[in-house]
Amino acid sequence: MSFFKKIFSSEKKATLDKGLEKSKSSFFEKLGKAVAGKSKVDDSVLDNLEEVLVTSDVGVETTLKIIDRIEARVAKDKYLGTEELNLILREEIAGLLSEINSGNDSEFSLAPNHKPYVIMVVGVNGAGKTTTIGKLAHQFKKQGHKVVLGAADPFRAAAIDQLQVWAERVEVPIVKQNMGSDPASVAFDTLESAVSNQADVVIIDTAGRLHNKVNLMNELTKIKRVMHKVVPNAPHEILLVLDGSTGQNAFEQAKQFTAATEVNALAVTKLDGTAKGGVVIGISDQFQVPVKYIGVGEGIEDLQVFNKMEFIDSFFKK
Repeated sequence: MSFFKKIFSSEKKATLDKGLEKSKSSFFEKLGKAVAGKSKVDDSVLDNLEEVLVTSDVGVETTLKIIDRIEARVAKDKYLGTEELNLILREEIAGLLSEINSGNDSEFSLAPNHKPYVIMVVGVNGAGKTTTIGKLAHQFKKQGHKVVLGAADPFRAAAIDQLQVWAERVEVPIVKQNMGSDPASVAFDTLESAVSNQADVVIIDTAGRLHNKVNLMNELTKIKRVMHKVVPNAPHEILLVLDGSTGQNAFEQAKQFTAATEVNALAVTKLDGTAKGGVVIGISDQFQVPVKYIGVGEGIEDLQVFNKMEFIDSFFKK
């Protein structure tokens, strides 16, 4: 059974291929060394493969699941040539990820029955939060949605300025207050403005601090409580932005943030500048929270919805 059907347009696929180029070439270089001089997949090849996957930031638990699947296949097929290993890896990782109920989208979309649909964005400074917000705003606007941005990170002047630049670039309104204002107050104003202007989607930037989990939890809880006064059940999405180039560190951040607040979507950024793209496979497998978006370049169109089959296809395509 093939998991791989053409889902993305050729232009989108080319962007994804290019964004994963470093991860892919690093992976194939390691894989080449792992099977050097071997014609069949045996225990020593599997041991080497385990090391290749772990050092490609797939994560230990996910790697062991993949190795188990390949061992089962070796036992069943009796003989597997090393030249088939790449194809087998692709199929077994696709099989593993097909068991999770996310990563199937091909286009940007909003959940129905929520107007405005409110997205609260969290993540440490430098992960690419503001850029992700700007690119998301662009995608939703392109689909004809009315978008409002909220600058609820009032502790860093740079964060407000950066979001302002994106708002101007994408030509969407932004709600902000002076430096040092209460983030919950900014969130409240943003939602009031969105409701009165009949906006379809609101994206709110929050402070990227993780040095104190209790403070972070309290701050985010307060922002949510204030939002409820304007839009019941808001935020509908809490999007955690992770810097993919930090590899296993992204994993740790995901653990900490998901413990601090009810994160229900992930964006993994900066994959084009790193060989650590394997982290997306591990995060997809390990977390109950779906990877929704990936950043595969610096251009405004280079934030993509994460489609697991297209991702695996690009990652393991020779």
